[in-house]
Amino acid sequence: MQNVKSVLDAAAGEGIISSEQASRLAPYLEERGVTFPARTDTGVTDIAGPRGADAIAPVEDTEAPRFIRGFHDVLITIGIVIVLSGIWGIGSFLAALPAIVILAEILVRRQRLALPAVVLTIAYAQWIFFTALVGLTEMFGENVDPLLQFLLMAVPFPVALLPFYWRYRIPLSLGVLILSVFSLALALVFLGLSRATGDPDFVSNRPALSSTIFLVTALGLFAVAMWYDLADRLRISRWSDIAFWLHLAAAPALLYSMLAFVFLGKLDSSVFSGDAGAGKALVVVAIVILFMAIGLIIDRRAFVTSGLASLGFATASILQRMQAQPESYAFATLLIVGLIVLTIGVGWPHFRRWIFAALPPALKEKLPPLR
Repeated sequence: MQNVKSVLDAAAGEGIISSEQASRLAPYLEERGVTFPARTDTGVTDIAGPRGADAIAPVEDTEAPRFIRGFHDVLITIGIVIVLSGIWGIGSFLAALPAIVILAEILVRRQRLALPAVVLTIAYAQWIFFTALVGLTEMFGENVDPLLQFLLMAVPFPVALLPFYWRYRIPLSLGVLILSVFSLALALVFLGLSRATGDPDFVSNRPALSSTIFLVTALGLFAVAMWYDLADRLRISRWSDIAFWLHLAAAPALLYSMLAFVFLGKLDSSVFSGDAGAGKALVVVAIVILFMAIGLIIDRRAFVTSGLASLGFATASILQRMQAQPESYAFATLLIVGLIVLTIGVGWPHFRRWIFAALPPALKEKLPPLR
């Protein structure tokens, strides 16, 4: 057992409570026989859970990160949105940065509130975007190479997000940081190829190579997400939350880069139109089903939700080819997609158990366990 005073002193040292509160709480808790179990790690619990995969907690039947711990978080978050909106409107986007930092120090650094941490991270990323956009416009005006513009817009994100994550340890901020690094690498590759070939429209003129590069980048992002996922297969620590956010970005990136690769860069509305033929629509459906299977294997529903729009368009295209009336196939599409979502959602544990039965034992041991 840990001494009550040592636990409270540690909490005061982390800024969770004040030293005065710690000294007053210690005798109060000791008189009532309150004890704390001994810890096997020395890390301090973060807003996203214990550090690494050393936490001891029951396996939860959920993949959601620790968003809300009570309606108090919701109330505070509403206040954050209103205050930042007012500052942004009355002053300027530059004035929002001090407010974001002050709120983060109070609500994230000291009070460790999860939902406000997510909202403040989004606000900070938005501030980085607008700052980069305004600075880029003032430096180069409107006439700038799109690839160079994308590169210059991506540079500030990892630079600004790194100290933000180091200070507050918000999983979403690390997820956005990693995503920005991949975006920066992608911009560098395309800009280099554009300069080397002398083709300013490299992406449009070389769809096969461009689609391959997009697909490789998406696979790299997925690999990083899986690294964090497999580091915490029981979903009880910060790594799982980081993996959650990375999968939210990796799933649609991987899906649409794969579709672009299959259709050699011609991924536009014509792929989902009635004139495209049922063959293309069936290919889209097959890819979406593959992603649903991947989601079941790794126990990540992001791979199901990422393909809903594509599944809906493909289903509508197939119904249109079957000469269905426009006023009927739109609602029929909603009905079909909705039934698929409900079926997968309700039967998720059962479907996952069926797929798990076909996997080798060595792979099962690395994946999240069955619920």
